[in-house]
Amino acid sequence: MEPFKKTKSIVTPLDKVNVDTDQIVPKQFLKLVQKSGFGKFLFFNWRYDENEKPKSDFVLNDSKYDGSKILVAGDNFGCGSSREHAVWALQDYGFAVIIAPSFADIFFSNCFKNGILPISLDQKIVEKLQHETQPIEVDLEHQTIKTSSETISFEIDSHKKKILLEGLDDIAQTYQYENEISEFEKQSIIPSVL
Repeated sequence: MEPFKKTKSIVTPLDKVNVDTDQIVPKQFLKLVQKSGFGKFLFFNWRYDENEKPKSDFVLNDSKYDGSKILVAGDNFGCGSSREHAVWALQDYGFAVIIAPSFADIFFSNCFKNGILPISLDQKIVEKLQHETQPIEVDLEHQTIKTSSETISFEIDSHKKKILLEGLDDIAQTYQYENEISEFEKQSIIPSVL
């Protein structure tokens, strides 16, 4: 997992509430076994018509949002099933930050496990950010969002902040205790099986 310090980008506004993981990446695309390759399926049913032609009225099909790394969404983002593929699709598409008034718990946790920074902010602030036309800067170390007109602070659990800043997935976190694990293994006596 890559360390996350800060990112600067225009925002992609997704003015929808209760966006569930099946809308983020539909079930028919869950056959891939690796984490990459899901970006092309992100919001598939909203992005494409029945002939797989891009729908002109969906935000991701608007070229002015190309290269955006910050998604600003509505309340209860990532609800529904616990599929981690939803986070993989958002990341593979290019999003590094998701800002919303609230997130589903499992989705929120999966973001940190995969290097995406989810930020929960007051509804009025989120609505204001959805209309921001200039790039904004999200600084994890200082826990700030700088817009063209203000600096907004956000809260984050200190452990979750550390794992993003250091780029530590679950396996990397375990490896931090490699010496202690080895010592424990040396001291443990495993009875022989007769």
